[in-house]
Amino acid sequence: MRPEFLARETLHTGYITIERFRVRLADGAEVIREVERHGDAIAVLPYDPVDRVALIVRLFRVPAFDRFGEVAVDEACAGMIEAEDEAATVRREAWEEIGLRLGELEFVAHVWPSPGVSAERVGLFLASYAPADRVGPGGGVAGEHEGVTVIERSLAALAADAEAGRIVDLKLLALILTLRTRRPELFVG
Repeated sequence: MRPEFLARETLHTGYITIERFRVRLADGAEVIREVERHGDAIAVLPYDPVDRVALIVRLFRVPAFDRFGEVAVDEACAGMIEAEDEAATVRREAWEEIGLRLGELEFVAHVWPSPGVSAERVGLFLASYAPADRVGPGGGVAGEHEGVTVIERSLAALAADAEAGRIVDLKLLALILTLRTRRPELFVG
C-alpha cells in the first residue's frame, strides 16, 4: 500500500507556509506531519581552474546566531528560484552576491536539505570562471539587507576545511567534495 494523504491544513502563510498533513502510511498507521514550504533554491560553487580558487559568500544568519552565536556563516552562493528557471537563477545569484558573470554551468544534483520537515529542493551546480568574469561589486541586493561578503579561498584550503569538519554549510560541503571528485587535479599541490 502506498502512503495516502487524508487531510491538509494551512497553519501559517508568510515568507514560509506551514502545513499540517494527516497521512496514512504504507503500514496503515495514521500520523500527523508538519511541513514548511518556501520554494525551491539553487546553489553554485564558482571556481577558477587556473588559480585554483573558489568564490564563496559570508552572511549573517539568524538561526546560526540564535543557536550557536555564530555571527556569520561561510556558504555557497545560493538563492531562491523566482520566476526564472534554475540556470537563470544561478546566473542572477552569482551576479547579485558575487558580481560574477557565469558561463557554462555543470549540474551536480537536486537535493532535499531537510526532507523530514521542508518541501525545499535545491539544485546544486559548479561553474568555472576566469578573473575577467568578475565584473560587478557583488554584496547582494541592497534593499534586501543581505550583507554578503565575497571571499576567495584556495580549493586546497576549502578541501582541508571539509576534511576537518569546518564547512558548516551543507551546500558548500557537497559542492567542494563533488568538485574534488570530478576535478582532483585542481586540489593537488
